[in-house]
Amino acid sequence: MLSLTGVTHVYPNNTRALDGVSLEIPRGMYGLLGPNGAGKSTLMRSIATLQTPSSGSISFDGIDVVANPEDIRARLGYLPQDFGVYPRVTAYDMLEHMAVLKGIAGKSERKETVETLLNQVNLWKNRKQAIAGFSGGMRQRFGIAQALIGNPDLIITDEPTAGLDPEERNRFLNLLAEVGENVVVILSTHIVEDVADLCPNMAVLVGGTVQLKGAPADLIASTAGMIWEKTVPRADYGVYESQYQIISSRLMSGQSVIHILSDSDPGEGFKSVSGGLEDVYFTTLARTRSESAAA
Repeated sequence: MLSLTGVTHVYPNNTRALDGVSLEIPRGMYGLLGPNGAGKSTLMRSIATLQTPSSGSISFDGIDVVANPEDIRARLGYLPQDFGVYPRVTAYDMLEHMAVLKGIAGKSERKETVETLLNQVNLWKNRKQAIAGFSGGMRQRFGIAQALIGNPDLIITDEPTAGLDPEERNRFLNLLAEVGENVVVILSTHIVEDVADLCPNMAVLVGGTVQLKGAPADLIASTAGMIWEKTVPRADYGVYESQYQIISSRLMSGQSVIHILSDSDPGEGFKSVSGGLEDVYFTTLARTRSESAAA
């Protein structure tokens, strides 16, 4: 179990990136959903001991992460949003180098670790290829391979599917799901589908604070009977925006399909629809921004 209590981080320029974040994260896949600039990367770096929060506590299985960062690093795997590698080094050599840095000193043990991981992430046939020639998806699979060195109990992934094509994204998420059966895996992302597909528990982070948390199915159920849809001409979008609380919209065949939040039938041709996690997420963003504007 990963426990965060009142985690706050203020940068030297007085930017408050995190403001009292408290979460209980069990074993399995856990989704941290939020827009760019929400504070997700700051939180991931704090958990990964790359920076010390201004206040608050972080513990993992009894380890005080803030006070004893070395103790958690031995049990941690981290895939940052942008991870640096030596581009001209082969995948095999780079992974072996990282295994040495992770403390796997025995040559035979290191060989077994590297070969097992390259096969697990489906990069064995590319083991002699320089990482500079990897596609985005291959780089991410290599990234998760290095994060798995040493069989970590806590794995942090920060925006791991950003920029991947649908096939690579699907392959990568399947890999994460396999890994996340017996360890804590945090999936930090702004992509709603990633969380909906994989995570039995989640939280929404906006403006450095936790605005919503729980099981996706329960959060979706909480909007039952409150999501209404209508297809309107694009030219009329502004009219509806001024009259209703539009939580999401998408273009389809040159028209706008809008979703609004309402406790009762709004009339005007709207029809009730079953909400999804995207509706929950956009409702949370709309509410938070409305509260911020009114403050």
